[in-house]
Order: sequence, then C-alpha cells, then structure tokens
Amino acid sequence: MTENDIISPENLVYKKPELMNDTPMHYCPGCSHGVVHKLIAEIIEEMGMEEKTVGVSPVGCAVFAYRYLDIDWQEAAHGRAPALATAIKRLWPDRLVFTYQGDGDLACIGTAETIHALNRGEHIAIIFINNAIYGMTGGQMAPTTLIGQKTSTCPYGRDPELHGYPLNITEIASTLRGTCYVSRQSVDTVGSILKAKKAIRKAFEASMKGLGSSLVEIVSTCNSGWKLSPAEANEWMREKMFKEYVKGDLKDTTNLK
Repeated sequence: MTENDIISPENLVYKKPELMNDTPMHYCPGCSHGVVHKLIAEIIEEMGMEEKTVGVSPVGCAVFAYRYLDIDWQEAAHGRAPALATAIKRLWPDRLVFTYQGDGDLACIGTAETIHALNRGEHIAIIFINNAIYGMTGGQMAPTTLIGQKTSTCPYGRDPELHGYPLNITEIASTLRGTCYVSRQSVDTVGSILKAKKAIRKAFEASMKGLGSSLVEIVSTCNSGWKLSPAEANEWMREKMFKEYVKGDLKDTTNLK
C-alpha cells in the first residue's frame, strides 16, 4: 500500500474542516466547545453556506469563537445574541444566522432575549452550551447548576430554598409557538457526537427554510469549573447532568429528516 492509497478519498476517515482556522484554542483540555465548533464547521461546509453564514457570540467562554471558524461573526453584548441575530436575519434573510451561547449568557442575563426571539419565531438557530456553571468568570453558580452542586458562590451546594431550582430553558423553548425544532444532545461519545451533528444540521436547515426558530442544547462538561479531570467530568455529566437534562428531541414540527 502506497501513501497515496492511504490518503485517497475512499480511505479517508477524518479530516479537519476547511472552515476551522489553525489558531490554538483557548478552551481547557477536555472542554466540549472544540467538538461543537468542529461540528458547526462541518455542517456549514456540507450545506455550502461558507460565504452566507453569520455567527453571533456574546460574552463567555465562546467569546473568541470568531478565531476558530472562518465565517462572518458579530460580537454581542452579554446575553443579547438573539436580539442581534434577529436583526441580521431580518436584514439578510438569505443568510444562515446562528448564535452560540453558554448557560450563564443565555439562561440568565439573556433570558428575555432568548425567550422572546424564540417565541417570535425568528428564523435563527440558537446553539446552547450547558455546563451548569459560569466557566470563564470563576466557576459561579448558574441558572442551570444542579441541586446540591457546589460552585464558588454556593460552596455547600445549590439549595433550592435559597437559590431556587435549575432552569430548564430547553423545556420552556419547546412550549413556545414560534419554535419549530428544540433538541438536547451531548458530545461525550462518538454516537452522541453524530446525534448532535444531526440536530444542529436540522436546526440550520429549518432556519434557511423559514420554518421558525430552533434551539439545540448541548449538555457539556466544565472540568476546570467542576474541579475534575476530563474523564471524571464526562462520568459526572452522565451520572448527574443527564438525569436533570434528559437528551433527545423535545419538539420537531419541521418534517425534515
């Protein structure tokens, strides 16, 4: 077997998406963000939307997303990505417009923008990274922090009588009349990565077909914030997070396969 045989198209198993830049990532080792970035790049290439995609990233761990994906980006104020995405999509309806937001950004300071954009049925896709903690700013409690979970601002664990209950924003999104597709996935195994890619692709296609708004939650790890190794963080997520944030499609009225 020659070198050409090894790298021939029929033998190709994996290649780096062309939309991904060579910039070293700032994410912590084991973070889920890099995997989701790769999926988004692959989907945009497969859809042939390289020149017609606009991503919107606000404050949080994903604030530098524009460094890694070679598409047009807009930076939004903290929590305001859906409002900015709404304006972009209305001005350029032929563009694929998506937001990329963490749980603190989307489910706390950006709750109003998120819910109202989804409820209006804006033809945008929202990618929601939920790791149940404020990862970038010191590991504080987030709206999605689990009952009993320890963070820097609830060192004895989240107490529902003191802090309230975890906010299941994806379930809320599924009840809104403007949403056409709402899904919750993860990227901790090969199988889950494939399902997450399918969900994001459907959200993007629904956006381009003008079917309404879509939200895809990715239940993720924050091994630095959780004070766990990457392997331990994945196990903790499977044991704890998946019970509160059950994976699967919550709503699908798109008729897309």
